[in-house]
Amino acid sequence: MIKIKSDKIIVNGGLFDGFLYVDNGVIVDVTDKDLPSGVSYDYTGSYVSPGFIETHTHGGGGYPFLSGSVESVLKACDFHLSHGATTIVPTVSTDSFSAMKNSVKDISLAKRSGKSKAKILGAHLEGPYLSEKQSGAQSGGNIKSPIEEEYKGLIEEFKGDIARWTYAPEKDLDGNFCKYLKSCGIIVSAGHTDAVYSDMKKAAENGCNLITHLYSCTSTITRNKGFRSLGVIESAYLLDEIFVEIIADGKHLPPELIKMIIKIKGADRVILTTDSLEIAGSGVTSGVMSGVEYEVEDGVCKLKDRSGFAGSIATCDALIRTLVNECGYEVPFAVKMLTETPAKLFSLNCGVLAKGKDADVVVLDKDLSVTSVFVGGEKIKP
Repeated sequence: MIKIKSDKIIVNGGLFDGFLYVDNGVIVDVTDKDLPSGVSYDYTGSYVSPGFIETHTHGGGGYPFLSGSVESVLKACDFHLSHGATTIVPTVSTDSFSAMKNSVKDISLAKRSGKSKAKILGAHLEGPYLSEKQSGAQSGGNIKSPIEEEYKGLIEEFKGDIARWTYAPEKDLDGNFCKYLKSCGIIVSAGHTDAVYSDMKKAAENGCNLITHLYSCTSTITRNKGFRSLGVIESAYLLDEIFVEIIADGKHLPPELIKMIIKIKGADRVILTTDSLEIAGSGVTSGVMSGVEYEVEDGVCKLKDRSGFAGSIATCDALIRTLVNECGYEVPFAVKMLTETPAKLFSLNCGVLAKGKDADVVVLDKDLSVTSVFVGGEKIKP
């Protein structure tokens, strides 16, 4: 049995002074009792947190998930694991459908290889069924409406290895795409979308329960001959059951906007994500990704013409620092939106430090940098 000691174990929204016990990869107790154990770790003064769940990343450390390789997937996941992401949903951005399919295959093979130190939940397809008006840094030439034979064939081939799919609800007027994903156990997310409230209400009824990076390529209120229509942003606030994902790097959304989203939706419905690019942690400052030119400056990746952002270079621990240092939240509150809330959305047996949960654990120092990582009770870092 493994014993982890700390005066800052994150439990029930607060800090607990005591011991966390792990056996066979599962948490057996969190208690103030000092019991005999085979291996003991003393992290007094450090935060002991559930492992982070990274729901949206395009790669890291210089390794992409799109058009890379199985080895590239593994190395990118290793990079994010070193920053606390014990569960990862690798994202495949819009490209030709054949290229996207090949990337899903790489992710599937990496997941099933037994070589990944992190838990690979399954692929997240961000496209190609998106809005041209809200394409952002996505490959505009490959955007289209859902093709039944195409998406059903992909899902059938990679059963269980597609965890999430981002689409524009206005491209799915009959709702068949959304309903099919839901029936296959895939999280349906609205993103890169110009939808109005009626589109979003119908999508929610059909099984869509997440917004991809709220405020980034999501529509807002429009007017037609004086009459206003709600966009995706307002619909997300009005539809209580919908979760929202936010890029909490302090760049895509300023701290005051992050605080407003959390105030309205609540921490039970807000998920922090990096939406990090493959260049995160690589030191690269300019180049081309998926045919899109970019520049890195001010701590964020921008389109070459600086008309918008191309993605972030953040890591999971950086998101916690943003919420604590820039937004003023307590550490346990910030951590919840990177652990418990996404675990609830994806129905995972992790995300909290409690008896019976998977022993995925991250240790953060006083500066909120990751010092140690456990996956299934096995110490990975350092």
